[in-house]
Amino acid sequence: MILPIYNAFHPILKTKTKQVQNIDEEILSLVDNMFETMHFAEGIGLAANQVGASLSLLIVGDIFDENEKLLHPKKAYINPEILSFGEEVDEFNEGCLSVPELREVVVRPTEIQLRYYDINGKEHNETANGLLARVLQHEIDHLNGILFFERISPIRRTLIQNKLKKIKKGLIVPDYPMVLPDGTLTKVHSSEIKV
Repeated sequence: MILPIYNAFHPILKTKTKQVQNIDEEILSLVDNMFETMHFAEGIGLAANQVGASLSLLIVGDIFDENEKLLHPKKAYINPEILSFGEEVDEFNEGCLSVPELREVVVRPTEIQLRYYDINGKEHNETANGLLARVLQHEIDHLNGILFFERISPIRRTLIQNKLKKIKKGLIVPDYPMVLPDGTLTKVHSSEIKV
């Protein structure tokens, strides 16, 4: 089922999420719905609070190299925690499904060490680098109530204020369902949506 995505200015996206206590049918169903929602909205990652569930859970889609070789298959990360950051950083033009039509260059470490549980409850300690490390950092920020535009310079933030105000008011509407800060659901012109 395609779930509505919450606007960046909705209170749920400014609140730290709660740890997942049990990986039950409800969590597995949420993961499936998140993948369906992410694909529909053409995203590469999605945090549970972006679809209204204040849980420490995120998903990342398939990541390919420039030759279309699969580097990392799609995966759910439950209770993810970044243990350490590499020293090298790079810049990347990030976007976010909760912040429609806004992209900004964000500087992040190119490598992270993280711990998480998979959907079978198995604990993993892994090193992630490149695009995977970036997507994980972006989504883990969501779980901690941090939005990507809060990681850009104050000058850049000042320059995008008008666009952020329009997003907050719901004047910039994506082509997927979105819950605005006041709880209203945007209208989407698509017969595919089952909200």
